[in-house]
Amino acid sequence: MNGYDFSLAGVDLTALGSGALWWREADLLCVSDLHLGKSERIARRGGTTLPPYETRDTLNRLSDDLEKTDAKTVICLGDNFDDLHAAEALTEHDRTSITVLQSGRQWLWIEGNHDPGPVEFGGAHLAEYSRDGLTFRHIAQSGAQAEISGHYHPKATLRSRGRAISRAAFLVDDARVILPAYGTYTGGLRCDDAALCALMGPRSVAILTGPTPAPMPMPR
Repeated sequence: MNGYDFSLAGVDLTALGSGALWWREADLLCVSDLHLGKSERIARRGGTTLPPYETRDTLNRLSDDLEKTDAKTVICLGDNFDDLHAAEALTEHDRTSITVLQSGRQWLWIEGNHDPGPVEFGGAHLAEYSRDGLTFRHIAQSGAQAEISGHYHPKATLRSRGRAISRAAFLVDDARVILPAYGTYTGGLRCDDAALCALMGPRSVAILTGPTPAPMPMPR
């Protein structure tokens, strides 16, 4: 399983190449910004019609991560659905896939700004969640400590041998982790954006996702 190990507040964590965060000692897998049903929401609002397969692809990748880790707890860290109508419009196949993934696991849906309220799926629906000193919430709070969040869809660019490689990225410093978006159709915010620079400390690192997760100083 490809990943990069680091610690936050004395807790050992692994940034997986898929964009999921693995807490091995707690048997806990955390993903953020799935944005399930995004193609349906865009079409409903009169936007470009996209192939409606992003939900299935996202759930397939999540299934693969769960098979590899055998996680007993799953935290979906907000913006799990592109909006509440998108959650209601999921196909029966996708609904069944979510039920299968939840089977035998503690499943926590954290509310996001796209899905600010319970959805009609199993699991617990929470504004935030704390465990062993770590706090999981959708949007980072200035001044927070030992915080794991999402929302910003950070991405970073690595330049090597005349090439530029841009990928979704974890942002990590002594106080927090900001997860990349896990969803297939999600875009990204460059990590030198003012909003991210204001949240992350001067020694922050960006961990690029992909076949071999690689840390680099967070560009500013």
